[in-house]
Amino acid sequence: MSSRRQFLQTAALAGAAVVAPIAPAVSAGLASPAPRRTRFGVSTYSFWRFNGPKEDTPIESCIDQAAEMGFDGVELLLMQMASEDNGYLQNIKRRAFTHGLDLMGFSTHQGFVYPDAAKRQEEIDKTIHQIELAYKLGIPTMRLNTGRWGTSASFDALMANRGIEPVLEGYTEEQGFGWVIDAIEKCLPTAEACGVLIGLENHWGLGRTAEGVMRIVEAIDSPWLQVTMDTGNFLEDPYDQLEQLAPRTVLVQAKTYYGGGKWYTLELDYPRIAGILKKHAYNGYISLEFEGNEDAATAIPKSLELLRSAFA
Repeated sequence: MSSRRQFLQTAALAGAAVVAPIAPAVSAGLASPAPRRTRFGVSTYSFWRFNGPKEDTPIESCIDQAAEMGFDGVELLLMQMASEDNGYLQNIKRRAFTHGLDLMGFSTHQGFVYPDAAKRQEEIDKTIHQIELAYKLGIPTMRLNTGRWGTSASFDALMANRGIEPVLEGYTEEQGFGWVIDAIEKCLPTAEACGVLIGLENHWGLGRTAEGVMRIVEAIDSPWLQVTMDTGNFLEDPYDQLEQLAPRTVLVQAKTYYGGGKWYTLELDYPRIAGILKKHAYNGYISLEFEGNEDAATAIPKSLELLRSAFA
């Protein structure tokens, strides 16, 4: 036997001797990995809540406070940002990283419920730009809205009517869904190219119900379009509707209302919500959206403790 062949045979036997003892342990079943620790983020909206000029609640301050309060990540509200210049974006990214925080979500505003195709294209272009901003920030998922019919006098009026809004005269809800589906489809190639997962939120308009959200998500059927679940945006049968969204959820926005809500107050059963998410193997972030009237400095830490207890 040649020395080379003898070497190969010896090596093979040695490898088998090393590998063989491991096989019975695998076949017998190793202990299941420990459950992953739930990670908690906070939306910069929680610090601002549209109270006063956004300059009074800069993103940088929100990041600093989130770190001090013990959060794992921060969700940025685009509307609250001071600039879209790349230098500003990279400074935000650096600040979060040096605090040990993930930039884990990006809340944007857009709407596609417009009869005018040119207006819908403006919103498509805006959304594509927002996806590219998320990419520059290194944020993995971006919140998307369907948009509304615009037949309410104001957002306050919409909330007074529990989010229900008449269809624009001369058009149908069926047409509205068609516009939204077509528009989102045009945004997804950019989302895929940038690696930014789009989460359609239950955020009024055609996304007011779980049925409306899932109608759009299932019609498009893309791995790059999933769901952002807002626990506070279902005013009827919330737990049944949250359960419908749970299998496709990639980010949870968890509302709390200390001091009474700005528009309404919900008594949400977070242990029950945690059970729904666990049932559907949700492992993503829980992002606090504090929407009460209490001072953020006291309400946000209380909210974090509430969520930690519920998801323990």
